[in-house]
Amino acid sequence: MLTKQNSRIVGQGLWPDRWTLAALVILAVVLAPLLAVFWIALHPSENIWPHLMATVLPRYFTTTLVMMAGVGIVTAAVGTGAAWLVTMCRFPGRGWLVHALLFPLALPAYVGAYALVDFLDYAGPFQTALRTAFGWQDARDYWFPEIRSTWAAILVLSAALYPYVYLLTRQALREQSGGVYEVARALGTGGWGLFWRLGLPLARPAIAAGVALALMETVADFGTVAHFGVQTLTTGVFSTWLNGSNAGGAAQIAGVIMMLIFVLVALERISRRNARFHRAARHARPIEPQSLTGWRAWLALGLCLVPFIIGFVLPVGVMLTHALVRPGVWIAPGLDEAALNTLIVGGAAAAITVGAALFLVYGVRMAGRGLARMVLPVAMLGYAAPGAVLAVGLLVPLAALDHRVADGILALTGSDPGLLLTGTSAAIVLAYVVRFFSIAQGAVDAAFGRISPSLPMAARSLGEGQGGTLRRLYLPLMRGSVASALLVVFVDCVKELPATLLLRPFNFNTLSTRVYELASLERLGEAAPAALVVTGFGLAAVALLARANRDR
Repeated sequence: MLTKQNSRIVGQGLWPDRWTLAALVILAVVLAPLLAVFWIALHPSENIWPHLMATVLPRYFTTTLVMMAGVGIVTAAVGTGAAWLVTMCRFPGRGWLVHALLFPLALPAYVGAYALVDFLDYAGPFQTALRTAFGWQDARDYWFPEIRSTWAAILVLSAALYPYVYLLTRQALREQSGGVYEVARALGTGGWGLFWRLGLPLARPAIAAGVALALMETVADFGTVAHFGVQTLTTGVFSTWLNGSNAGGAAQIAGVIMMLIFVLVALERISRRNARFHRAARHARPIEPQSLTGWRAWLALGLCLVPFIIGFVLPVGVMLTHALVRPGVWIAPGLDEAALNTLIVGGAAAAITVGAALFLVYGVRMAGRGLARMVLPVAMLGYAAPGAVLAVGLLVPLAALDHRVADGILALTGSDPGLLLTGTSAAIVLAYVVRFFSIAQGAVDAAFGRISPSLPMAARSLGEGQGGTLRRLYLPLMRGSVASALLVVFVDCVKELPATLLLRPFNFNTLSTRVYELASLERLGEAAPAALVVTGFGLAAVALLARANRDR
């Protein structure tokens, strides 16, 4: 007779239980598009790799490296500097700037690109005001930097992505002991010395992690670089696939992107491999900000205002101006349909992603630490894959599967069902799930970790099964964390552009693709309402993030 003890032994033997199987299936779904990219790249129907190497690939790769270098330097400097000022100093406006510096996260970078070009271009209000003020007649009378250029793309991406560095660095600085800085000041170390000799070394792991996130987003970006006419590896995927009709070549460029991302992640890990930073005491005294007076206080305020204005105030101001000047654009045809499509695909993707993350994390926890150490880090690779890469890895195999299923149904029933996956929004939802699975997984795993192990042990001792323990114990206690994960994943789905552009069915628009299409046609006024709605969703997630990281 198989007792409960024996069944537990069997469950821990060679044959995994249903929770472990579910976790492994979810992991396979997350990894399948990434593996498909490399398979398609290695087995293309038409191998154009030698042609790519001899023509466009070196230029794409070099430009991408230039973009990464520029964005990395600017985001590290701005994010670290802003975090240091609002954490270590007290000056006018500091109270609201602590949270306002996160606001650029609410805007997709491509919205900032459209706004900057509209504001600074030759026909824009800034140059028009210059010509009016100084009596200049045309561009030959004065010099102005070219707006559609690499430096402008770096500026926009840096303004949109520096909050990654700011958020992580500020958290690292807040966790340090105030006593260390007090001792350093007593020994005669000034403000600049405190930053270079104490703050910067102690916060280096957080800065490296923030810069790595910013660089991954830079490599993944399409809307910004396309609007500025900058040719990167991601634009190369679009060009090779859509213009050249060569999925194999697009997969080969996508493979280069993935290798670049893996190298980036590896370098970030190696850079802090031997670094260990700990608090000096369990109840360490928090850092007491030092009051700035005179010109130093106003300089600190100005330095913090610049990224906030460029990254949030300017884009939102430009979009609001267009939307208010022409209020009729709010009822323009297609806006309500794009909003509904966004709610459907974003909501479905968020629900599936968080639900799958719950099953995966709970399954590996039930299976033991060994599986958790192996599965959880691997499942986070999806976030490292840009949307264009996932589109290549999903569309080609899904299209083949679609045609086989349709042929089978046609042979059996005599009726052609059409393309069930690639002909609908299902492929977009799947891309969102893979792309943002790591966000949901991280939130859910952290929520599980905050629950005392004694509670599920008590539930199991009272006869509650694994499913019942999850449903009746974990989920009620994790309600807030699950809701937060749903919101954050939904907002990221709303902002995602490359995967949506490549995987959407014919005549299917979301808010992000509507903004891209109209702005590409220089119809920014019509794109403004959709951009503002996307920003509104983003602000909800930023407000949640600011609340979670507020000063205690």
